[in-house]
Amino acid sequence: MNAYLRPALSLALTMTLITGALYPLVVTGVAQVAFPVQANGSLVRDDQGQVRGSALIAQNFQGDGWFHSRPSAGAYATVASSASNLAPSNPALVARVQGDAALLYQAQQGPVPQALLTTSGSGLDPHLPPAAVAYQIPRVAAARQLPVARLQALQEEATLRPLIGPPVVNVLALNRALEKLASKSKG
Repeated sequence: MNAYLRPALSLALTMTLITGALYPLVVTGVAQVAFPVQANGSLVRDDQGQVRGSALIAQNFQGDGWFHSRPSAGAYATVASSASNLAPSNPALVARVQGDAALLYQAQQGPVPQALLTTSGSGLDPHLPPAAVAYQIPRVAAARQLPVARLQALQEEATLRPLIGPPVVNVLALNRALEKLASKSKG
């Protein structure tokens, strides 16, 4: 029996050290050297070096002067990131979407884009389709007293066009550009 037990325990210990300690340390080291920004959460910092958010996580922007992210099932908390798990037929989901649609609806702009009403699978998707951002431009322009054309140009600058998939706009990056635009006009 000892002839079987000793090799089995040795193999289990060796594999635990390799896959549980050595491999994660190597992967972490390579990531820190090759992709330090991404390995540390793609943090977005302001001019003073303070962390303002992550380019990978949606944030809750409130007020008419900001572009809003898509709704979050977990209140934008990374610990509770997930979808709501509510079926399309669930009355709670229907009520929330109808309430949000009523708040966001602008008669002259047509129906509210679906991305502004539905959560993403993670509940923290930081991107919106350009149409969902464009729908918000008149509200932000009115609140900030900026020309619509200037915000359209800002949106175009912030639009990412990946090799695969549709164009998207990172809402945090767009709001940071909006913040810089406001500080330039004051200074």
